Amino acid sequence: MKKDPLREFRNRNLRNIAVITVVVIFGLILLQSMFGSRGKTDEISYSLFRTLASSGQISSVTIRDNRGEGTTIDGGTFTVQLPSEAANYEPLLLENNIQIEYEPSSGGSWLMSILVSLLPIVLLIGVWVYIMRRSQSGGALSFGQSKAKLVQPDTTQVTFADVAGIDEVTEEVGEIVEYLKDQKRFSRLGAEIPKGILLVGAPGTGKTLIAKAIAGEASVPFFSISGSDFVEMFVGVGAARVRDMFEKAKSSSPCIIFIDEIDAVGRKRGAGLGGGHDEREQTLNQLLAQMDGFEPNKGIILLAATNRPDVLDPALLRPGRFDRRITVPRPDLKGREAILQLHLVNKTIATDINVSILARRTPGFVGADIKNLCNEAALLAARQNKTHIEMVDFEEAMDRVIAGIRRKGVVITEDVRKHIAYHESGHALLGKLLPKADPVHKISIIPRGDGSLGFTLQLPTEEKYIVSEEEFKDKLTTLFGGRAAEELVFNELSTGAYDDLKKATDLAKRMVVEYGMSQKLGPMSLARDHVDVFLGEEIVRRNEHSEDLTSLVDSEIRSLITRAHQKAKRLLTNNRSVLDRLANEVLKHEVIAGDELDNLFKVLIPVLAA
Repeated sequence: MKKDPLREFRNRNLRNIAVITVVVIFGLILLQSMFGSRGKTDEISYSLFRTLASSGQISSVTIRDNRGEGTTIDGGTFTVQLPSEAANYEPLLLENNIQIEYEPSSGGSWLMSILVSLLPIVLLIGVWVYIMRRSQSGGALSFGQSKAKLVQPDTTQVTFADVAGIDEVTEEVGEIVEYLKDQKRFSRLGAEIPKGILLVGAPGTGKTLIAKAIAGEASVPFFSISGSDFVEMFVGVGAARVRDMFEKAKSSSPCIIFIDEIDAVGRKRGAGLGGGHDEREQTLNQLLAQMDGFEPNKGIILLAATNRPDVLDPALLRPGRFDRRITVPRPDLKGREAILQLHLVNKTIATDINVSILARRTPGFVGADIKNLCNEAALLAARQNKTHIEMVDFEEAMDRVIAGIRRKGVVITEDVRKHIAYHESGHALLGKLLPKADPVHKISIIPRGDGSLGFTLQLPTEEKYIVSEEEFKDKLTTLFGGRAAEELVFNELSTGAYDDLKKATDLAKRMVVEYGMSQKLGPMSLARDHVDVFLGEEIVRRNEHSEDLTSLVDSEIRSLITRAHQKAKRLLTNNRSVLDRLANEVLKHEVIAGDELDNLFKVLIPVLAA
């Protein structure tokens, strides 16, 4: 039978309370035994007391409240209940020379007895109150409370000045701040600020950074929470937290609510085996009702971020909830240059640092990648006790980011080094020969942490927004440069071309299936979106294409790969002498990059053959 987590939690709390109660009671009993019953002695009858006193066996008696505590001549102790009148026993004690001491009456002993009796109950009540307060602040009774953190404008130092490379995005979200500062400027024209803004972009593009900047710029309360903070194992907790969050936001209106990674709670409904009773779906339903339900949320702007907009529920994306969808793109060349300048402000750099060259050498990098690159370069310079960060530090940092750290402990034989040198030289030579291929920037045969024994780095001269068929074919041919060089020089195959073959096959498949770059198939795209069966899609999908069409697709992919491979072998065969000279230079220097590589190619250009 499946265990109930909530019942287990309550039982665990009851066990803890029981243990604490037992410890408290045991402590009280111990205290009472130590202080309430100290000097405990044997009690004798009054007649025996008179007999002992008459026979001279008692040395002293201490009398308090008609009770006597006596000591015998042999050191023994006893207690006795005496008559209420002292005249009944005092002459007997005086006649037998027994020392008598009187102690003042303890008139409040009955009150002390009552207090001692009630103390365990009072302590139990105190322990229970303490546990209940702890539960309300962070235990079972606080499950329904929102975990949204209130960020005041004066507590964050991030502003729009700290966001670079995505000016069009900051301009769009800056409208929120302007509206909150001057609502009349918009309302007099009948304009309404969007109720919700969804930031969409790849990881590291700066979605959360933009939210922090809004919190720093806006002079209103800013509630920040992650999508995963809503969902718990207990049913109904997420919905309760959504209600509590909006109640707090209404009391602080106007304000902004930021939900990071909203896909954790906003996935399509009807998914999995939970159906409509799934905890995540109940949370989403409550979020939908709060965003645009019967109760208006004036003055509350919802800001959310995700890198998976394809999995969000359509009801969440409709106007009235998330009215505006802003894509945070990867920065272009100009944007990367601005980001680099931003991250180099607080770093000590040498005069040879050229930001524009670094921006051109980092295509596809997002803001987080560029920040990590600058930090890696600073760490490398500090490791060598340099006073400034030099260009070579950035070059090594780029290699570490792209291919991993240098593996100094790897011992490679001369024969393997020769294979690697010819492999990378084949890539580089084809990159130089083919007109549509990206220019070659670096050749390296130093093992790196990602498992590669070498790499050839090609960098585009400008940002590419549209790629032609000829550019794809030249790239495909360049990928086969390493494999063709090994076949030509060593007349054997190796596992070194595994990654190249994988990339080439994937590229050829996309050319045929997605981009329609096949004469036999014509201008048609056969690609379909990859769906997750746990998003409510059909688990079993029929084949959308006939067997003949599928066979033709496979034939076209194979044809593209075969032609690229044959072209790579032909070009390298025609330029065998250049390949040999280039491989020898790579073996000698291990790394050839930048101007050194350009000068080497200038020497080899006169003997190049197409």
